Amino acid sequence: MAIYYLSLASAILFGVAGQIALKSGATASQTLAAQFANPLTLIGFAIYVLAALFYIVALKKIPVSVAFPSVAASYAAVAIIAHLMWNEPFGWPQLGGLVLIGGGILLIHQH
Repeated sequence: MAIYYLSLASAILFGVAGQIALKSGATASQTLAAQFANPLTLIGFAIYVLAALFYIVALKKIPVSVAFPSVAASYAAVAIIAHLMWNEPFGWPQLGGLVLIGGGILLIHQH
């Protein structure tokens, strides 16, 4: 069973990496067309495909009612990384929301 949870964790981490790559491609591009042609955008898309493959493996043994809410952990990681990299807002509202998400994930895993 551990391999499936490792696969889920990998899916979440690759999802975070994909999101950061997509945002980096977006901020580095002057136009929408340039954004889609940006190597970072293409890399981000490829990373998302890899994340999906790991997620599919995880679904073999982990109920989707547990696996899918667990992906919300990526929200916290992306919010923190975005604040550090691009100075995006991260105040009490964001912190409170992420604490609630974390609590929800912990509750989901109490099976």
